[in-house]
Amino acid sequence: MRQETWQKYSEWPLLGAAFIFLAAYSVLVIVEPPDPYAAVLVFVMGSTWLAFGVDYIVKLLLAPRPGRWFIRHPMDLFMVVFPVARPLRLLRPFKLRQVMDRAPGTAIRSRVMAYVLVSAILLVYTVALSVLYFERGAPNANITTMGDSLWWAVVTITTIGYGDYYPVTVPGRWAATALMVGGFAALGMVTAALSSWLVESVAAATNKRTKPDDPIGSEELARLTAQLNRLHDQLARDPGETDSNPAEGQARDEPR
Repeated sequence: MRQETWQKYSEWPLLGAAFIFLAAYSVLVIVEPPDPYAAVLVFVMGSTWLAFGVDYIVKLLLAPRPGRWFIRHPMDLFMVVFPVARPLRLLRPFKLRQVMDRAPGTAIRSRVMAYVLVSAILLVYTVALSVLYFERGAPNANITTMGDSLWWAVVTITTIGYGDYYPVTVPGRWAATALMVGGFAALGMVTAALSSWLVESVAAATNKRTKPDDPIGSEELARLTAQLNRLHDQLARDPGETDSNPAEGQARDEPR
């Protein structure tokens, strides 16, 4: 399939473009370099936009059903329209579905937790950069440093929300909304993984208590059960026949 071939060869270049964008965006927002350095960084970020735009158009044209592909891949369009979402491309090699498919048994929980942790860190850092960029020059802004922005992002994604810092601009509030949605999703995945671990631990402990602790005792019980079954069969065939088995003789001599 032509689209799969294109994606195979464009995957790593786009990952490199996402990393370059994140590095240039970080320097531009945190360091605030003067011209011409700032202009160079803006040009680099624009180049990544061009790379993502070309990739999206090519994938759309090569799709067997372009309309269906457009509906089922909103994140690709989101990364083109909103530049701050491009660093999320760095998660592409670790897609959750691949993580779950490749993780047998209980290993799936640790891999999901690692995936959620990396996603949360990347989301917090990216949104903190964006909010600082939008808020720093706004009137009555209280998020004016990278430290303040990171603190606000951490307490927001963890759903704590002290209220000491908050965005006052419309773009900053939209970024906060995206961060809160991502925080709820991350918290839900962590809760699901912990719940699965607890349920499996309780089930394993219950099964262990119900199983025989002494394998020798279990074998002895099976042997005695077999002897009793043979004794019952012999008595059913000929109750009056004398048997050399002491257990059967004792059972016959007992008063009825």
